[in-house]
Amino acid sequence: MIARFFAAALFASALALPAQQEGAFPTQSIVTVDSKSPLKLTVQTIKAKVNRRETPVAGVLPLAPNGTQVALLIDDGLRTSIGRQLPDIKKFIQSLPAGVEIFVGYMQNGRVVSSQPFTTDHDAAANNLRLPLGAIGVSASPYFCLSDFVKNWPGSESDPAAQPGPKARFVMMLTNGVDPYNGSVSPMNQNSPYVDTAVSDAQRAGVPVYSIYYGDAGIRGGAASFSGQNYLTQIADSTGGRAYYQGMGNPVSLTPFLNQFKASIAESYVVTYDAASSRLVEVNFSTSLPKTKLQSTRMVRPGTRLAGN
Repeated sequence: MIARFFAAALFASALALPAQQEGAFPTQSIVTVDSKSPLKLTVQTIKAKVNRRETPVAGVLPLAPNGTQVALLIDDGLRTSIGRQLPDIKKFIQSLPAGVEIFVGYMQNGRVVSSQPFTTDHDAAANNLRLPLGAIGVSASPYFCLSDFVKNWPGSESDPAAQPGPKARFVMMLTNGVDPYNGSVSPMNQNSPYVDTAVSDAQRAGVPVYSIYYGDAGIRGGAASFSGQNYLTQIADSTGGRAYYQGMGNPVSLTPFLNQFKASIAESYVVTYDAASSRLVEVNFSTSLPKTKLQSTRMVRPGTRLAGN
């Protein structure tokens, strides 16, 4: 009886002890400055909050071109009229700063296919561009493709210009953004579990997702445009990217959007701070710089590394 009493008391006291706190991990996020006259972001001009608690910022580094990867993912179901935009896309690829690694892939059947790894040979990547297949439903869902891509981020070619170690990674999607697996494109049906999963996967990978809306050969009309643009905006806002679109129709030229995307990369930083958890945590950044906004992911996986060896 006495042994049972002491065993029960020991068990009760163990329950009363607070749970051991998980250790903090150095964590990195991409933060982009949004200002007409950007000023340099520094440790002194930025604040970080993790799960709404202020956290010291340990470092702020501008992106190095040879530490940056850009993945251009083109929906293989786009209308073949996108062919008129290929010169714009080629010009964008060839204009990237030397050292930036580029990947051109096509979203089809729930995955991304490409004829090349990430490369710093921008001319070769531009020459690998082709017309999308233009077949209805060929991409399955752009969000299946995005999830698979960020979870299985492809490697780089052996290139002395490429920096070893972790890199800052960006995705630009060219798609209509419609999720055919979520059913109706009605404004009353805009909660998609597949979009939510793609958001979470991109956040875990530390990848800001940008997009340009462009209609495909399948679902058309105002409701489809609204639905696709709504999902693309959700992805961008949640990951620190931006969704570009021009009303309900296709843009006359992609150049203005691609130039804005390139400018955003140039005004991005890798911010280092501590975060403690085994799951995604909420993160928020603010700055004391005048007339300046910051865009960044809303959630981060503690321990994420995007720069340094």
